Amino acid sequence: MELQDRHDIIETCTRMMWSVDTRDWAALPGLLGDKVVHDFTSIHGGEPQLLTAAEVTGIWSKLIGAFDAAQHLLGNHLVTGDGDRAVLTASFQSTHRLANPYGSPQWTLYGTYRFGLTRTSTGWKIDEIVMTAGWGEGNKDILTLAANPT
Repeated sequence: MELQDRHDIIETCTRMMWSVDTRDWAALPGLLGDKVVHDFTSIHGGEPQLLTAAEVTGIWSKLIGAFDAAQHLLGNHLVTGDGDRAVLTASFQSTHRLANPYGSPQWTLYGTYRFGLTRTSTGWKIDEIVMTAGWGEGNKDILTLAANPT
């Protein structure tokens, strides 16, 4: 894999997290493929879903948009690939804040992300997102509160 591809792949995944944290929902679909394997089963259970870029954006904007703030950090990037397919695996730390009367306003989750990407005529697009939770600290209940605002 060429150094420019490695850079572009890391940049695409970083921009995805930046778009989520800054709530730039208009930018997010342009980083995603037409269909995206969306796998958050390690934290939510169930089965991975095959979603459109618009569906991913809708789910994330509703959930992340309900938090007072969020920050997703990626590090220790490992990029593998061949031709027009690549995988980026990275450690993550995601911190979420939501003021609430039931406990701490903060929950931080740690683990790994695996992003599958395809090279297109407009650059690398993410078509697989697999989050594997490792551990967390703080008030995980704010996730439920954000998902079900009153």
